[in-house]
Amino acid sequence: MISQTNFREKSILDRGKKHTGKKGEDIAARYLKENGYRIIECNYRCPLGEIDIIAKDKNTIVFVEVKCRRSEKFGAPQLSVGKNKQKKLSKVCLYYLKDKRLLDQNARFDVVAVKILLSGTYIKLIKNAFEFYL
Repeated sequence: MISQTNFREKSILDRGKKHTGKKGEDIAARYLKENGYRIIECNYRCPLGEIDIIAKDKNTIVFVEVKCRRSEKFGAPQLSVGKNKQKKLSKVCLYYLKDKRLLDQNARFDVVAVKILLSGTYIKLIKNAFEFYL
């Protein structure tokens, strides 16, 4: 059984992670717009999962995974997009393309890594970060 104190502490930590994630997504969306992307949708959800940002870069649909960190303790944010995450994102993106009847469109995965540190905010865009897993 979780004590009331531990429950409150866990709730505060979860809220912090969600806040960091939301802030990272806002920073990433602004960065993408400044670099010519047109944002189609944010936080697309389906029965298979969620995509942070769906955008257009010229004639390509771009599925963007945003990773944000407030320290460098666990390494670069983009390193947390491993094979399992890539497989899950591929399934969600395929669902989106089928649902919107866009299977004939060019598509790719980008990752935006955001670090919010005391020394400043750092953004790294990794275009074509990985291939679709089917």
